[in-house]
Order: sequence, then structure tokens, then C-alpha cells
Amino acid sequence: MAVDAKSVPLEDQEEQERQVQRHDAPAHNPSAPPDEFFDISTTVDPSYVISLIRKLLPANASNNHNSHGDVFFAHVQELDTDHTVKTAPTLHVSNDGSESMEIADDFHKSAPEERQNNGSYDGAEQCGHSVPVGEEAWEEYGCILWDLAASKTHAELMVQNLILEVLLANLMVSQSARATEITLGIIGNLACHEVPMKHIVSTSGLIGTVVDQLFSEYAQCLCEACRLLTVGLQSSERISWAKELQSEHILSRILWIAENSLNPQLIEKSVELLLATIESSEEVVLILLPPLMKLGLASLLINLLDFEMSQLLSERVPERYPVLDVILRSIEALSVIDGHSQEICSNKDLFRLVCELVKLPDKVEVANSCITAGVLIANILSDEPNLASEISQDLPFLQGLLDIFPFSSEDLEARSALWNIIARLLVRVQENEMSRSALQQYVSVLVSKSDVIEDDLLDSQLDELNSKARTTSLRRIICLLNQWTASKDDHKENEMMGNRHEDDINIDRLLDCCCKHSEPILIHCFCSLHKA
Repeated sequence: MAVDAKSVPLEDQEEQERQVQRHDAPAHNPSAPPDEFFDISTTVDPSYVISLIRKLLPANASNNHNSHGDVFFAHVQELDTDHTVKTAPTLHVSNDGSESMEIADDFHKSAPEERQNNGSYDGAEQCGHSVPVGEEAWEEYGCILWDLAASKTHAELMVQNLILEVLLANLMVSQSARATEITLGIIGNLACHEVPMKHIVSTSGLIGTVVDQLFSEYAQCLCEACRLLTVGLQSSERISWAKELQSEHILSRILWIAENSLNPQLIEKSVELLLATIESSEEVVLILLPPLMKLGLASLLINLLDFEMSQLLSERVPERYPVLDVILRSIEALSVIDGHSQEICSNKDLFRLVCELVKLPDKVEVANSCITAGVLIANILSDEPNLASEISQDLPFLQGLLDIFPFSSEDLEARSALWNIIARLLVRVQENEMSRSALQQYVSVLVSKSDVIEDDLLDSQLDELNSKARTTSLRRIICLLNQWTASKDDHKENEMMGNRHEDDINIDRLLDCCCKHSEPILIHCFCSLHKA
């Protein structure tokens, strides 16, 4: 049975108030209640959580015609305290001290103090927001709830005790950008759990109010709004979220944010929202993707990739790596959707960009992006096979493909895609018509990556997939190696003199490995030439 907050002894209430107001304690790790109340020392007192929810009540909500008014406050005064929460709090996901983000030149620039650890927003008055008394404390309590909302148990307790109504009221009244960010952050963490998500969807006006936050001028608010909408489109309630987003006005705004943002984190979050749309259920795709494509989604993603590649090739900036990755994932996801893939696969600029990424010498820091680029190239060549001719003589590209194998050892789909590309390239190589120097260059690249090829062949997991492309690739490698061996006039003389070069030994090793993993008939046909 629910216990009225008034029935809690006055001494206990005062002690809880002192805990909340104690500023020397860590703001994001609230102290556990006395042991006599609960069995586990890390338990968070439900009444403590409820007191935090009360702290978030906006001062002017009762006079706001859009809020719940006196009835709302009457419900809040009866918050249920008969719950035992036994999950430790998690860390606040956003209050990390990062710089504020700008999304257009004509937008206000937030003061650096906004993102300091004390959570205050000193630039609020300058940006046209009134700063209510106690805002710093409000932010502190909000950040604690933001942390606690990451726990399923805590999240369910919160929605049972009207936190969504409190948060909605905050979104509907004038407040600082920092307070809006915290509010959206709490809802975003709540949305990660099934039961709270159902409460969010059933709370009248909440999703629409969240969508309205896309028109904020503050990057941190936009980041949290995009994150929350992404979670919504990935949930079992995705149709409800999609319907709120389907307006061309809203979709245009999302594309505008992605295109005009000057901050990597906001670009990442906005493109993640677009990726969630592309990868969502068929119903969501049918609702949102056609208007997005009409508004220029494909060209936007390619332009973003072009910019990120220019940044990557000129200066390595680690904070931009996740941006590059999510853009490539979005393009790759779009490249396999019927009715929309052609716009991606027929774009020559896109093909050039992903080939440049594959040829990048140092791939360690952007390994995931290179893997995605490999899969994307395989998809493009499936739709546009003639493009393979343009890169069949590009040896740095072939070497770049082989360099990706070690990073994709756990990704069978990616490895299959890489073999598919290699097969398409090598079948266009006519070793009988090549000059000796050109053939030598090809063989040199293959032999230099013989360890990579052998390691992949020794992994039998790929055999579970369609290995036709790999078999074709091995067949062509064997042909190239045999042609090179036969073209060496002094090969037998050097072998008889016991003066075989190291390159010859490596060629024999690679040839034997390829023969061993080829079909039996190929072993007989191609290896017999080598032994003759």
C-alpha cells in the first residue's frame, strides 16, 4: 500500500532534506539511506527520489494554462513512497564538461561556463531567459535524477510518481537551456526502459512537446532531443514517435540541423536520428523515408561524408571519428533499401570518397569506418558492376582492402563483402596481357599481404556463408602467381643453384595456401602448373 509522505516522521523528513541540500557530497552519487530502512547498503530511498521529483516542480507551472494546474499539484503532493529500490545509481550521461555547441553562425553562442561541473547556465539572462531563484540547485537535483533514470528500477519508480508530468510542465514553461537539456536527458534515460516508455507515449502532449525542442537554438538541447527521438524510433512504440515526426516541417528541420551544425557531437546525434529512421521497422520507413528522400537525404549524407573525408585527410581529429562512422553507416543502410538504393549506388562522388577511405594508409583509428566502407562498396558494385573496371588496376585500393581484413575478423558479413570486391576486381585482370612490370606489382601486393590472406583462410567460419566470391578470388590469385612464376626466365636456374630469393619462397607459400583452400579440381589444375 502507498504510504502518504505526511506519515513519515518529521525527523526523517528533515534528515532527507539535509541530504539533498548537502553541497559537499557528490552531486551524482546520492548517499544511501540508513541501513535500518533497507537490506542493501546501496539502496536509494524511494522517498529521497520522490523528494527530488518535487524539487523539479517549476515555480510558475500552477499559473501556466498549458500545465496541469492545481489538479497536477494535488497529485504530486500524494506521491507514492511505498517502494524499495535496490539498484545503485549510474553515472550522469551528459554532464561531461564538454564545450557548448553552435549550429549556425546566426545562433547565440553559449558561454563556456554553461558546461562547467556546477551545471549552472550563466548565459541564460543574456539569451533572453529569466533565471529563477534556486536554478543551480534545480540543476543539481535534475542531474541526480538523470543518473538514476538509467536504472530500470529507479525509472519505473519515477514514472509511477508523476515525474513525466513534472518534466512536461518544465518543458512548457520558460526556463534556461541547461534546464531543458537536463529535462530531455531524464526523459531520454527513462525512454530506454519498456515500462517508462509506455508511460511517455501515453502522457498526453509529451512526445509533441519533445519534438518541438528540435527548434531550440541551443546545441546541447538539440543533442538530447535527437537522442530521445532516436530511442523512440528504436523502441516498440516507434510508430507513435514516427507519426509525430512525419510533418515535412519537422523532417526539414532535422536535415537542417545535420547540415548546418558546426559541432561534431550534434552532427553525430542528428545523423543517428536519421540512421534510426532508415533502420527502423518497415512501417516507420514507409512513413518517414519517402519524404526524407524527397527533401534530399541522400545528397545531404554524401555532402557530410565529403566534408568529414576532407577533415580526415587534412588533420586527424579524434572527436570527428564517430561522426564519420555514423554517416557511413547511414549511407550503407540506405544502399540496400529497395526503391532508394539507386540514388546512392549511382553516385560517382560517393564511390570516389569511399575508395579514398579504403586506400587510407593508417586505418587503426577509423577501422570501423573502413569496414563499413568496404560493405558499402560491395553494395555499390552489386548495383553498378561496371565500376569495378575503374578500380581493377588500382593497386593501393587492393592493398587497402586486404588491410581491412584484420579489423573485420569478427564480422563475417564484412569479410564476405571484402572477398566479393576482390573477386570483382581480379576477374577483370588479364594476366596474359599484362606487362611483366605490371604483373610484378600485382604479385608484390598479394605477397606482401600473404599473412592477412592466410589468416582469413584459416578461419573456417566464413565457409558457413556463400564462399563463391572467396573461391573466385583464390582462383584468380593462383593464376596471377603462376603467370608470374612462369615468366621468370631464370627461376629454374636460381632454384638449382640453391639461391632462391625470399620473394620466391613467399610466393610459393601463398600459392600453396590458396591451393589448399580452393576446390579439389582447382588444386589439381593450378598447382600442377607450379610443380611442373
